[in-house]
Amino acid sequence: MLEPKNHVCRVILLPSGLRGEIPQGTNLLEGARMLGVELESICGGRQTCGKCQIMVEEGSFAKHAVTSIRHHLSPIEGREAAYWERHESKGRRLACAAQVSGDLLVTVPEESQAHKQVIAKAATQRAIEVQPAVRQLYVECDLARLDDPRGDWERLQEAMAKQWGLNGITIDPVLLPGLQPALRDGRGAVTLSLWQDAEVLRIQAGYAEGVYGLAIDVGSTTVAAHLCDLRTGAVLTTEVMMNPQVRFGEDLMSRVSYGMMDPDGVGRMHRAIIQGLNELAEKAALAAGLSAKDILDVVLVGNSVMHHLMLGIDPVELGGAPFALAISGPLDLKARDLGLTAVHVAARVHILPCIAGQNGADNMAVLLATAPHEQDQMMLVVDIGTNAEILLGDRQQVLAASSPTGPAFEGAQITHGQRAAPGAIERTRISPENLELKFKVIGREEWIDESTQAAATGVCGSGIIEAIAEMFLAGIIDRDGRFMEAASQRSWRVRFNGRAGEFVLAKPDQTASKAPIVITQNDVRSVQLAKAALYAGVKLLMRRRRVDRVDRILLAGAFGSFISPQHAMVLGLIPDCDLDKVTAVGNAAGDGARIALLNRKRRSEAAELARQVDYVSIAVEPRFQDEFVAAMALPHAVDPFPHLNQHWPGQLKGQHQGRPRRRFNLVKSI
Repeated sequence: MLEPKNHVCRVILLPSGLRGEIPQGTNLLEGARMLGVELESICGGRQTCGKCQIMVEEGSFAKHAVTSIRHHLSPIEGREAAYWERHESKGRRLACAAQVSGDLLVTVPEESQAHKQVIAKAATQRAIEVQPAVRQLYVECDLARLDDPRGDWERLQEAMAKQWGLNGITIDPVLLPGLQPALRDGRGAVTLSLWQDAEVLRIQAGYAEGVYGLAIDVGSTTVAAHLCDLRTGAVLTTEVMMNPQVRFGEDLMSRVSYGMMDPDGVGRMHRAIIQGLNELAEKAALAAGLSAKDILDVVLVGNSVMHHLMLGIDPVELGGAPFALAISGPLDLKARDLGLTAVHVAARVHILPCIAGQNGADNMAVLLATAPHEQDQMMLVVDIGTNAEILLGDRQQVLAASSPTGPAFEGAQITHGQRAAPGAIERTRISPENLELKFKVIGREEWIDESTQAAATGVCGSGIIEAIAEMFLAGIIDRDGRFMEAASQRSWRVRFNGRAGEFVLAKPDQTASKAPIVITQNDVRSVQLAKAALYAGVKLLMRRRRVDRVDRILLAGAFGSFISPQHAMVLGLIPDCDLDKVTAVGNAAGDGARIALLNRKRRSEAAELARQVDYVSIAVEPRFQDEFVAAMALPHAVDPFPHLNQHWPGQLKGQHQGRPRRRFNLVKSI
């Protein structure tokens, strides 16, 4: 029996990351809505449609400071019990039928989300020479005769040598039971799918067409898969999902810690990602009108921790110096040995090499896609996520580094932060004259101002960047990120609780929860810490290359696709550069995986590049602390930003209403 509603329970909802306290005994469907998460519910909570399914994650989650068990929900009974008698539960509950009695960490499956996650992981258009590792050959083989004692496989080997000049071809043993039926049905003619012109992966009777591969970027937060036609190179479909490991920790160190604290932690995280990859393969194949069994080649990339967890390797050594990898070179595996059973039984998996213990196969994929080593100009490539990965270089030398920015840029650890989903504030503009504000939310095209009704649910990463940059430009916060008391006299949106200030982004009548959405002093500090870590890493690489400027900046990753380059520069997230030379390149890691999938020579190139790239471990660099402290200021304590003066001459040199003139001279480092 549930206790009376005289206590509150802490509830965290994944993958949105929204969290809060709700009264004990509250219906979970209602509680989720109170926290800003809308679940599908066609039946209106009558426990008949089954659309509001959730999963309770069980265990102690230090990252979220909760111990979550399924018994913190009321027992299954009545209509819900009848529903699960007719349907497979897979351990799920109906949120509309469950009352909360204790702390919970809850995963809301994508199909149960009323507002689906927005993940920018689409494949970009690029020219790729198609020379895949897997290709098809049509072979006509002599049928068995009484005077020929050889086996059918030996006759097929001879036919491949005569017709295609291929000698020494092997066959995956799992195919042998189907060899003779295929030859019989095709009257000696078969279509073979070969890997690296060395091993037969599939035998089809007669003439057949169609060989497909999957390029997968396994990110800390999201996983993106591009299903490609290996003959034409065409991307047939792109499917994405939240990384199921998020429930074990939002950032990499949290997952390393989970693996250390729980005896089966590494196993759980390994099984979770492998199950997710199988589901993603099936989903991609279904969307393209194929079977996942048609997939014969898979390329995987991920940061070093994801790399190890995919392989079932404990990443504990990556949690501290010297950040030793179990293996850094490229890997060619049988998909079935990795647990990828959704694809063809003989399918192969290629994993690109890691650059270093803190710089994984995903950054190698970014290197393949952006090719700074082929440029005459000094190029900076930044893949921004929970762990920012950095490349700097040209034809002469490429440096790589990794910076632990944490999850703030993705909305985590922010008071009203959330990942990008409909309802999240993604754009902000503040008038420097009177602090009037307008914003945009994902899912609506128009700007929302003081008089516009809205149902904002929180603020995502790009919205946080713009909001804090605009607050700085408007004189709400100073270059140290502190709220200015004078700003509270200019607008009701700036308010103080003691000495801690906050800024109201959305009024109660503009939010789904009917509570204001604010940016607090702690939120500003979290973003400053993240951006300072990134900028310090960039500066250390620039010092190593002995350059004081970059010619071109590429912003990679989903987050890089959405942020405003101007606001990122105002914040000091990236160094000064001609703004016309700052470009978002989308999911470059996924594109690099696709390049490796479609061109086997580029796999060899990646292995060579991994040996050539110079990795800089910024955490042990003597000047890191100095660079980090200087980068805490907005945009920076000492570095000049001349291009910002060109872009915002009014805001940077203007006068704010109601207080003395304040000149923002970014050329002289404020």
